[in-house]
Amino acid sequence: MQNQFSISRFLLVCLIFCPSVFLFAQEKSKEATWIWYPGDFEVWLSNKMQVKRTEREAVFPPLWQYYSPYALVTFQTEVDIPTPDEVKIYSEGPFQLLLDGIQVYGQPKSITIPAGKHKISFKVYNQEVLPTIYIDGKYVKSDASWKVTNEDKLWIDETGKAQQSGTPWVPVGSWNFDAPENKPSGFKLTTKPMNAKKAEKIGTGQLVDFGKETFGYIKIHGLKGKGKVALYYGESREEALDSARCETLDHLSFDGNQPATYTHNGSKAFRYVQVQADATVKYDSISMLYEYLPLDYRGAFRSSDQLLNQIWDVSAYTMHLTSREFFIDGIKRDRWIWSGDAYQSYLMNYYLFFDSASVERTMLALRGKEPVTAHVNIIMDYSLYWFVGVYDYYLHTGDTKFITTFYPRMKSLMEFCLKRRNTSGFLEPLEGDWVFIDWADGLPKTGEVSFEQMLLARSLEAMAVSAEIAGEKEDQKEYKKLADDLKTKLFDVFWDKKQNVMKHQRINGKVEDIVTRYANMFGIFFNYFNEEQKQSIKNKVLLNNDILKITTPYMRFYELEALCAMGEQDYVLKEMKDYWGGMLKEGATSFWEEYNPNKKGAEHLTMYGRPYGKSLCHAWGASPIYLLGKYYLGVKPTLPGYSEYEIKPNLGGLKWIQGKVPTQNGEVELYCSTKEITVKAAEGEGKLIFESSAKPKTNSGIITALAKNKYQLIVKPNIEYKVSYKAISF
Repeated sequence: MQNQFSISRFLLVCLIFCPSVFLFAQEKSKEATWIWYPGDFEVWLSNKMQVKRTEREAVFPPLWQYYSPYALVTFQTEVDIPTPDEVKIYSEGPFQLLLDGIQVYGQPKSITIPAGKHKISFKVYNQEVLPTIYIDGKYVKSDASWKVTNEDKLWIDETGKAQQSGTPWVPVGSWNFDAPENKPSGFKLTTKPMNAKKAEKIGTGQLVDFGKETFGYIKIHGLKGKGKVALYYGESREEALDSARCETLDHLSFDGNQPATYTHNGSKAFRYVQVQADATVKYDSISMLYEYLPLDYRGAFRSSDQLLNQIWDVSAYTMHLTSREFFIDGIKRDRWIWSGDAYQSYLMNYYLFFDSASVERTMLALRGKEPVTAHVNIIMDYSLYWFVGVYDYYLHTGDTKFITTFYPRMKSLMEFCLKRRNTSGFLEPLEGDWVFIDWADGLPKTGEVSFEQMLLARSLEAMAVSAEIAGEKEDQKEYKKLADDLKTKLFDVFWDKKQNVMKHQRINGKVEDIVTRYANMFGIFFNYFNEEQKQSIKNKVLLNNDILKITTPYMRFYELEALCAMGEQDYVLKEMKDYWGGMLKEGATSFWEEYNPNKKGAEHLTMYGRPYGKSLCHAWGASPIYLLGKYYLGVKPTLPGYSEYEIKPNLGGLKWIQGKVPTQNGEVELYCSTKEITVKAAEGEGKLIFESSAKPKTNSGIITALAKNKYQLIVKPNIEYKVSYKAISF
């Protein structure tokens, strides 16, 4: 068994810890920014967002625990300034200011700090939102170098001097609130006007079509009169017209004194809106304010196949719609943050936006705070995806600050998971644990499930890497041992040596004669199987129609990734065109939560026993972004932050492909045909690996032969390499 998580390889020399845990925070940012207790803004914002879910005007809050920001925190910094500094003070909440341990009375809006060394401390209270400050002087600015605590452990001795011991100081949290008037509590997504594509008379009302799936606020123009207006939203025409059963709606009342242009204050997801107004209410037209998180499409993909290009475009739009305050799954129905869905969004984000802040916000919102009383989203596998998501974030960004700051929260969540193991050392659902895996009819989920143990092993490997980054050497050794032991036990119990596949489940000590795709396919791209085992799984499981099929894009994501990892890009291309192309043939303008080609017409809209329960814009439907970027353009990091990376293009039967894969500081650009490869990258050292039936040539660099017909070219930053070669056809 092999292990991708080689800790010594992934830890760079620059990550070796110095005695001070705050060393990384000593660089001063150029501008002041609002700061808060790390993770608290994300908790507050996720609470605010997740109660926006409604079903027919009834609030539908999440199923899991809500956490709250700390109401009282203390910010602190130490400075050494050459001249006196006039410092402006802004806060969300009343504060106590101490300068060199001496209280400054009142709530000053500014203060002059003398030249020299000083310790500055703000204790801020805010029960309604969260305590934040913005400090702006020539030298003294609130930025990432500040520290914060929610527990001072202070006492006053007999002389009246404050004493302090054991205070857990951590680096502050911040984002992009870089002006005093741009307060964190005022955060809103961006909006822009959008007109309807079509409006038609329906009975006594009107059906408005915006042309594609969208998200925002309905606007009514030329409004006058007194009475009621009903809005029935639908991702489909059928849903909007079914006023008795559509998932979302709004009833509005007007007294005759309203403005001529009315904007509803509740955002919704829809394509169609049925408008029914009292005869006493008149209006001219309906438009909307499109609401979105402004993100740039830094990734790109084009090929010789126009259907595949359309699939990429719709996938990108789906991903854009579901990238909001956080990465969410269904924009119409849920508006909640689900860890399994979000994990896939992180991966797709790395190949489309590379927006690190969105990944951090989502991971922090999902983790919440102490104490841990249940799995993330109450789902066993979703806790485990959270750990792997943290590691993947480090791999793609090279950022260690997240891990060093939030390692205690990682550890407490892992301690909770490990306590849920049975006497055999396997995870088995206890009361309150939801084992999800996937929506699939007839999928067994009781007892010890091999898929859950495999995710736990991967999570322990992620914890071992994180512990070493956090400077917790003993934890690192313990987590590595737990991971190694669990993998050994996983194969001892679930690997069938006769069939050469991994069995699905053990109940009361007996391994059931059931084979599913889940653990088998994850073991391939986790690199837990040797080559012989991989080939057996590919033929006996992944390409075997007798094994329980996957119908959700959620698990198709991993099934197709496993096949791509096995070099089956030709097969996967056909599957992508059939599956996602099938949704396009059904009129999809964004990709769905589930697609079954055997369903017809309105059957495609049903789910959860409701006629319009299915989400027609679901984050996990956008997985072609990831597959095409990682396995066709072939770009992936092999060391943290793309300091080293691999480019292994695979045409998959196409005549040509081209695109961009974003990195932290630029893009990797690639064009590949059957005769030429062109590549240029902004950072790091890349290894272009390709196969050619003839000796290749390059305009720059040196091509090295790795094996028969297999070659490598080292790619340096900001150099365009053009390789002439002859693709091997099969």
